Amino acid sequence: MTARSSDADNAAAVAAYREYGSYAKAGEALGVTRSCVLRRCRRARLNAYRGEVGGPPIPEIAVPPEGFEIVRNSGQYDDLGKLTRQFIQSRRAAGDEYEAPAGHVVKGESALLDADGRVLAKWVKTREGAGDGLIAGLKAAFAEFDGKAPVAPAPDESDDDLLTVYPLPDLHFGMLAWGRETGADYDTKIAAALAVDSVGALVAQSRPSRKAIILGLGDYWHANDAKAITPQSGNALDVDGRWARVFAAGAKLAVALVDMVARKHAEVEVAFLPGNHDPDSAMSLTVALALFYSSNERITVHQEPGIAWYHRFGRVLLGATHGHTIRPAQMAIMLAADRPEDWGMTEHRHFLYGHVHHETANEIGGVRVESFSTPAARDAWNAARFRPGRAMSAITFHREHGEIGRHRVNITTPRAS
Repeated sequence: MTARSSDADNAAAVAAYREYGSYAKAGEALGVTRSCVLRRCRRARLNAYRGEVGGPPIPEIAVPPEGFEIVRNSGQYDDLGKLTRQFIQSRRAAGDEYEAPAGHVVKGESALLDADGRVLAKWVKTREGAGDGLIAGLKAAFAEFDGKAPVAPAPDESDDDLLTVYPLPDLHFGMLAWGRETGADYDTKIAAALAVDSVGALVAQSRPSRKAIILGLGDYWHANDAKAITPQSGNALDVDGRWARVFAAGAKLAVALVDMVARKHAEVEVAFLPGNHDPDSAMSLTVALALFYSSNERITVHQEPGIAWYHRFGRVLLGATHGHTIRPAQMAIMLAADRPEDWGMTEHRHFLYGHVHHETANEIGGVRVESFSTPAARDAWNAARFRPGRAMSAITFHREHGEIGRHRVNITTPRAS
């Protein structure tokens, strides 16, 4: 098999043919046969016809406009090596290297290709990065406090035998609802004002117990991150603006509620449990609050991982979870299984949960298992299915006698705008 000639051999054959005027004489000069020179000249012409960027000189009239580049420069030659036809192809030149905007990550690319598989145009899709949005929200929420929580003055009156629990079920902060569609308007400003007014009224009505617990029963946030979908099922959510802004406003609201309760009660425990809407953002808020109140001896933040929270107060045992991972009938069993020693030392046992957006109460195995109404308005999905009431409550427990009273604030739905 004859070895394929190199580009240099082909160019030398063309040059010899041009100089001597025949394939035979060119072959004699090069020390090869006539047919070899003919074959090499044909390969040179074929390569030139196929085209290379460094092919025949490009006429000035064929210079591409700004923003374009030559990708193919080919020619057709006669037997004497004279250029008879020239083919020039250009395309839009590549731009600068793509960088996603600050706070965004690339989630997909689309490209327009030519027949040879080369990229003619590209579309890059980005989304706001959940982590970046969360970090920005945390910084914005707590920057004004210089990393140190202000210490609210301790109350003058305090009853050591009493405990007040402020359940905060399913606030869905960051949700957007249009009243004409859902029955009531709802956004971050409405949610914040509603929470402050309701908790303020409950604090004013409650007994002056020494200890209080702000118990977030999950879904404090409507969305878990900037993707604005439920993490497990991927359902699209109606949200009120950019995630970083929502998180900053919700974090400030949490601080305001803690401060409000701390002015009435000497000791405050804060627990924000994960829900099906906010498993990660609830944890992020917990970490932020724990750092914020780390030097405040009157305020502690529950940081245990997992879906459940427990607390024993004298002969009272309390448990809580959001309710999306376990049925109410199993909650009493979970309380006994997870806290066997506390179970044996108590007589009054309660398990609190949210998720269902309405009130229920059942005695199961010696445990009062109850859910709570949501203070939030309905979103479009719920408006097509449910009509729950809206309320917030506060429950007072005596360390020996159990529950001794509760207060309730009903939330009146204004007329739709």
